[in-house]
Amino acid sequence: MSRDARWQELLELLVDRGRLDVEEAATALGVSTATIRRDFDQLAEQQMLVRTRGGAVVHGVSYELPLRYKTARQASEKQRIAKAVADLIAPGEVLGLTGGTTTTEVARALAVRTGLAGGSPALTIVTNALNIANELAVRPQFKIVVTGGVARPQSYELTGPLAGGVLGQISLDVAVLGVGAFDVAYGATAHDEDEAAVNRLLCERATRVVVAADATKLGRRAFARICAAEQVDTLVTDTAVTEETAARFTEAGVSVLAV
Repeated sequence: MSRDARWQELLELLVDRGRLDVEEAATALGVSTATIRRDFDQLAEQQMLVRTRGGAVVHGVSYELPLRYKTARQASEKQRIAKAVADLIAPGEVLGLTGGTTTTEVARALAVRTGLAGGSPALTIVTNALNIANELAVRPQFKIVVTGGVARPQSYELTGPLAGGVLGQISLDVAVLGVGAFDVAYGATAHDEDEAAVNRLLCERATRVVVAADATKLGRRAFARICAAEQVDTLVTDTAVTEETAARFTEAGVSVLAV
């Protein structure tokens, strides 16, 4: 197991349990206690956790894994979801993409999708995610519009009044949302209120709203609301979604596509 993969596993365990001791972590990952102690020390230096006597605890009360440590979660499901979302986009449309691991996969799926040629540009993509803009800016078939704002280190997203100023001046055909959670009662939600505010603006500027979320995020809620479920036209998720959950979204007027 590589160091990055091991760190990802450690951080995910820490988020789930809130506290880990060295022996517990070593057993879970199948490595030596010396390796875990070294990992804990290095992650503490990066302020990813708080070192304690014999272990570690999560850093702060509210904890969100940075994007670089979340890329392997539900990886195959996110890639299937991304391809299905990319297939919903028509050539020449103006597409809004929020930040997140699933929307990053949507950007990659769009980059290799056939059938988008013909327009100039093939797509206009508006995003507040620096990593998505970086990946797509070298693709000549896309016109990339990046909002201003202050960068969030957890998600590489630009937030704040500068981002809102740009979004207030444009119109979108489709907004594709990456979310922290999606529930019929609570709607689409994010972990950060500034992130949610920018995502909300993207929804308001779009004719159609698509939520791209794997089944683990459904029926849950995060801290800050983006929009009500009734404002979402399509939910693209994976086949692990239960029939009951899918039915609730359908009753709320959301078209559910499970792939």
